[in-house]
Amino acid sequence: MKLNYITQGSGQSVVLMHGMFGSLSNLGVIGRALADQYQVIAVDMRNHGESPHSMTMDYPAMAADIVELLDDLALHKAHLLGHSMGGKVAMQVALNQPDRVASLIAADIAPVAYRPDRHGGVLAGLSALAEARPGSRQQADRLLAQHVSDPGVRAFLLKNLHRAEDGHYDLLLYLDGILANYDETLTLAPTGAPFPGPTLFIKGADSAYIQEKHRAEILRLFPHAQLKVMDNTGHWLHAEKPDTFNRIVVDFLAEATKT
Repeated sequence: MKLNYITQGSGQSVVLMHGMFGSLSNLGVIGRALADQYQVIAVDMRNHGESPHSMTMDYPAMAADIVELLDDLALHKAHLLGHSMGGKVAMQVALNQPDRVASLIAADIAPVAYRPDRHGGVLAGLSALAEARPGSRQQADRLLAQHVSDPGVRAFLLKNLHRAEDGHYDLLLYLDGILANYDETLTLAPTGAPFPGPTLFIKGADSAYIQEKHRAEILRLFPHAQLKVMDNTGHWLHAEKPDTFNRIVVDFLAEATKT
């Protein structure tokens, strides 16, 4: 699949992959921080943003999308940075095609399966928005608030709205594709042979996505993995403390490029 993407900067390439319900703008702050030293490629994952829609949505397929993008850009190898779902996609590429990955950064996600009920309220709220096609962003927020209480999460989700020609708001997300795959594929762990390259996991201290019980599986699949913990941050660590997140990423990539 030909993903929508934007590029900035020059040098060794870094591919940025957002999480579920996001878009390429989500990692814009780290993208701008890296553009002075690297070619930064930010992508809309399939069924997100302006990328194509498909009823097939699993980690092997999404990893193949990234490899196809590397091929289209004539890039033999790139550093991969992914948050949440994007981190699992980055892991899948590294585990299946390690020769294409210079280094790997996974932001607040582990190579494990998660319970399928983590986003129940979000999925219900987005489904309500898709059905109602609200006439204003204020109306959309009120409707979403019936399912998602956190105003920050609602603000993030409402970035997926775009105004249709008839004046109503639709979702950029291909919700049918996400819903069809969520329970059985999108909660699964990436699989493959261990990745021998430089790897960094960044955990939000207040988030439960990376836990001590995951350590053995992380080290089995990524034997050279490092773990950095960001204090007083949750799952959206790159948005909550962007300066700290940027510094951790920049320092890791500086070391990785030396090797």
